[in-house]
Amino acid sequence: MPEPQVLPFAARAAGCPFTPAPELYAMQKEDELSRVDVPSPVLDTFEAVAITRYEDARALLSDERLRMGFVFDPDAPRSMLNQPGNLLNYNGAGHTRLRRMLTGGFTVKRIRALQPVIEQIVAGRLDALEAAGPGADLISTFCTPIPTLVICELLGVPYADRADFQRRAQVGLDVNATREEHITNLVEMDAYMGELVAAHRRSPGDNLLGAIVRDHGDQLTEDELIGIGNMLLVAGHETTASMLACSSTLLLQHPDQLAVVRDEPGALDGAVEELLRHCSPAITMPREAAQDIELRGRRIRRGERVVFSVLVANRDRALSDTDLDTLDVRRAPRPHITFGYGAHQCLGQQLARAELRTALPALFNRFPTLRLAVEPDAIDYRTTALVFSVNTLPVTW
Repeated sequence: MPEPQVLPFAARAAGCPFTPAPELYAMQKEDELSRVDVPSPVLDTFEAVAITRYEDARALLSDERLRMGFVFDPDAPRSMLNQPGNLLNYNGAGHTRLRRMLTGGFTVKRIRALQPVIEQIVAGRLDALEAAGPGADLISTFCTPIPTLVICELLGVPYADRADFQRRAQVGLDVNATREEHITNLVEMDAYMGELVAAHRRSPGDNLLGAIVRDHGDQLTEDELIGIGNMLLVAGHETTASMLACSSTLLLQHPDQLAVVRDEPGALDGAVEELLRHCSPAITMPREAAQDIELRGRRIRRGERVVFSVLVANRDRALSDTDLDTLDVRRAPRPHITFGYGAHQCLGQQLARAELRTALPALFNRFPTLRLAVEPDAIDYRTTALVFSVNTLPVTW
């Protein structure tokens, strides 16, 4: 069996899964722009310019000449990276048109209105963790269900269907799944979401997906509605579940940092930003140069693909005189691109922050003696997907 492939711009140090691989720091120091081979089950391996410096990443992510690298192609097989309705497949006016239809569901006012629901969901999962008893898996009992329940509430998706859509999401994000697996997987995703869209067509529910159907259904094709639903469902639970898993794992290995999150509400916002910067679980999707672009006197040629190492850009030594490889939840918030930057910045970032701010202190206050039930080097990390995470995390108290 071949070795699992790891994305070279998201590689992590051996034995230190929260630290960028040494070769990423080496690329960051180079004046030349590095080019790397990127494995893709859908596109095969392709060469791309690797961006590892923070200021370079911000400049390019906000440059209109750098377009999304997977524009929808109706003649190519459908996959999560080739689907109408998915914002990651659009540029310019097409992207703006779709994004405007969705922003109302993620305003600060809307997220505040969801806060009682988030708190109720967190309380329920804390009860479930206590019922599971010492030795429970924190990931499956607490970290994954919280954002899953929240996005189900937001989209009107039955929570009973979670196992299937979580499985499909993980296949869609796995760079080691085959092209055929990705294509078959999207057929299943489309069939499921198509039934939900049809139900909302008949009777739009009081939720985000229902509102999109009710307010914009006459402006969207069925394929676009299905793609929007798939995108929101996957993005809405997978990355936040990963952040909860990574944050919990890190804090349990740093009791002094955990105590700040647990005991100091005034420090919580900054602590969440530091955890987001430090964990950097999701990659920024590849882009493609629509024109030649000059960056620091170096040329990115028209048609070249560009990938961004969020992980090492968030640790760029040029940003600070302090050690950015060390977790410090009291650190004054440092700039990061964990949610991307520019026109394609994550639509649901405030929802993710709300879930993290609610779940983490609640967990450690409810279980003040919570600790790992395995040695740190036995923790099972997910390193071969588009989203870095922890697969299982046995805990006790």
